[in-house]
Amino acid sequence: MRVMLDTNILVSAFVFQSGKIYYMIDYIVSYHELVLSTYVVEELRDVVDVKFPGMAGELDEFLTTLSFSLAYTPKNTPPGLFQIRDKCDYPVLYTAMLENVDILITGDKDFIGVEVEKPEIMTVTEFIAEYME
Repeated sequence: MRVMLDTNILVSAFVFQSGKIYYMIDYIVSYHELVLSTYVVEELRDVVDVKFPGMAGELDEFLTTLSFSLAYTPKNTPPGLFQIRDKCDYPVLYTAMLENVDILITGDKDFIGVEVEKPEIMTVTEFIAEYME
């Protein structure tokens, strides 16, 4: 199964060192394929640079030790494939669809109610309950 993480999940894992999320990521890397989009990686770097500027070097270390497939997010995405409130979230879901990802894990409320056939959009809690317990 191919599983993609949204930026907020990576922020929680890296900055706030959420044990629950580390546990989930370790499970995904061990039993599935973790996919990160170039858009999410760039957004993560931007968040760290602005909000946690002293952690840039640690972010590089975090990303280099994490086993994942990198999916390129095109700069020009075709509009109207689905409706989502925050236009900044469109490239994340578009890349997940383009890369045939099975599950997109996010904590972003803007994804609630977005209707797409695939990927399944889940929270960390939902993923753990359905696949890890």
